[in-house]
Amino acid sequence: MEQKNFDVIIIGGSYSGLSAAMSLGRSLRQVLIIDSGLPCNRQTPHSHNFITQDGEKPAVISAKAKLQVDLYKTVHFYKGLAVQASKLKNGFEVSTESGEVFQSRKILFASGIKDSFPDIKGFADCWGISVLHCPYCHGYEVKNEKTAIIANGEMGFEYAKLISNWTKDLRLCTNGKSTLTLEQTEILKSHGVQIFEEEIDSFEHQDGYIQNIIFKNEEKVAVKAIYAKPPFEQHCTIPETLGCDLNEQGLLKVDAMQKTNINGVFASGDCTTPMRSVAIAVSTGSFAGAVINKELIDEDF
Repeated sequence: MEQKNFDVIIIGGSYSGLSAAMSLGRSLRQVLIIDSGLPCNRQTPHSHNFITQDGEKPAVISAKAKLQVDLYKTVHFYKGLAVQASKLKNGFEVSTESGEVFQSRKILFASGIKDSFPDIKGFADCWGISVLHCPYCHGYEVKNEKTAIIANGEMGFEYAKLISNWTKDLRLCTNGKSTLTLEQTEILKSHGVQIFEEEIDSFEHQDGYIQNIIFKNEEKVAVKAIYAKPPFEQHCTIPETLGCDLNEQGLLKVDAMQKTNINGVFASGDCTTPMRSVAIAVSTGSFAGAVINKELIDEDF
């Protein structure tokens, strides 16, 4: 790529990054999207709860978005991994894994998060297919089915309450000794929620579709869906090296304008919010693009 200087570099070219790029490209800004091509939902067969695209394959949505964004000659794409960024007097310098160096006045991180799967055989194979994170994205498709939740303590209690809206055939797997209070345990049982404290060994599944949970005591429980919220980390660690703050959940801390605590650095999408959905990623990206453009205007006027 010959061009090295841009108004904005966007790190992450999935839904949020592409949405921001469209806002900025339509604002006549020179934009570079750096993307390594590994979205967190690449295994998910269908996306839901995004109006006009409900039920579409995630890869189809992003491919269509990229084709539309690519029509704007102000937007440029670089396939690769950004590995370093540093603050300059009037902007930033970003380096890639292959040694390319680019500069920009502003940076937007739309880089998503990376899930850390538990040591349960079959978990990774089922993730996004029948092991789900969000009932708003996937709950309708498994409504009233035999469903399990993997969680414990306060989170397990609240998660079970939430999922009970979609199915009453529910069991809570604490994957070890329960840390629920006695009151929480009684409330869940009064609503028909079965509680399993045995540690989980593996999932029996067919091409990612869960059939049975196998516990370490060899007990087997048949389910059609599982909800889980595995721990995660930032997919890109560059914001932290620039000094960007993380909140107590490990997400990039942004204000109402999608600004981080570092001047000129913005963030949007999954790396900033626990509400992981295509619709919200698109929304925050579009808004961030408009805010960045306005900041550039104010600086130049």
